Amino acid sequence: MKKILLLSCLLLCAGVFAGPGYHVTKTIPIGGEGGWDYLTIDSEARRLYVSHSTQVVVVDLDTDKIAGIIPDTKGVHGIALAPEFNRGFISCGRANIAVFFDMKTLKVTGQVETGKNPDAILYEPVNKIVFTFNGTSKDTTVIDAASGKVAATIPLGGKPEYMASDETGKVYVNIEDTNEVCEIDGKKLTVLRRFSLKPGEEPTGIGFDKKRKRIFSGCHNKMMTVLELESGKILATVPIGAGVDGNGFDRGYAFSSNGAEGSLTVAGETSPGKFEVLETIPTQKSARTMAVDPKTHNIYLPAAEFGPAPEPTKENPKPRPAPLKGSFKIIVVEP
Repeated sequence: MKKILLLSCLLLCAGVFAGPGYHVTKTIPIGGEGGWDYLTIDSEARRLYVSHSTQVVVVDLDTDKIAGIIPDTKGVHGIALAPEFNRGFISCGRANIAVFFDMKTLKVTGQVETGKNPDAILYEPVNKIVFTFNGTSKDTTVIDAASGKVAATIPLGGKPEYMASDETGKVYVNIEDTNEVCEIDGKKLTVLRRFSLKPGEEPTGIGFDKKRKRIFSGCHNKMMTVLELESGKILATVPIGAGVDGNGFDRGYAFSSNGAEGSLTVAGETSPGKFEVLETIPTQKSARTMAVDPKTHNIYLPAAEFGPAPEPTKENPKPRPAPLKGSFKIIVVEP
């Protein structure tokens, strides 16, 4: 026993850290056809909401079975949940609307117009409002969660990507084309501060350490930046894989889902202010977004197989390959 303790001490002193042990355990078949974007977990109700083409697929996390479908969500990007109103909100990018649904029955109950191409969507619980972050109009539409009416439109000065709430009334969103994080006051409905993410470029996903007020942004130049909100400065950067579109934070670990190469980066703070890659888990090419279950700490990543790209045309000189019908699934990574 003394030898084992001594060896452990030597490894720690030498800067050698054991990985947290995340690994792929199973997949949940979804099927169907078409693309996808974000997914949202209702940890209390044990439901996973998955955007898929023109609908939202709802998965029971205890049985891994499809519990229901919310149809007619054209160009769906994301799902936000307001449990105290029993109401969910869906951003429909191609229709420029947010759709409302009943969280118990999954029935659509209404809709409201937003800015152009609503992408990521978030419920802010302190002020009880919903934000749709609109990629084409470069603004955010603020919706009163109780009434379903638009409360404000806030210009953002750039193309918004993913976001996070600090659950005290402030919201943080990556601005992809200016390489910044934008801080929004949910009460005043105005932009308070902007933080540069340089050397990070084209930030997409966000992981948020609410306790230490740190934001982890996945950037397309294959790095994850660590923004310290108190100082407003980049505390560190961590190398990640290519094609990130989703990030997360849980139990001291920061995650990056890298769709172009099919990997999940797990990073951690190995000494004060120093962050390193602890593990790189193979997932599947196309697994670019992710969601973390705060109850089980499982990570869910949507992915599919793809066929060859179609021939280029004048109207579409760089066509993308389409997902193969029936191949869509959720990859489950467990600690």
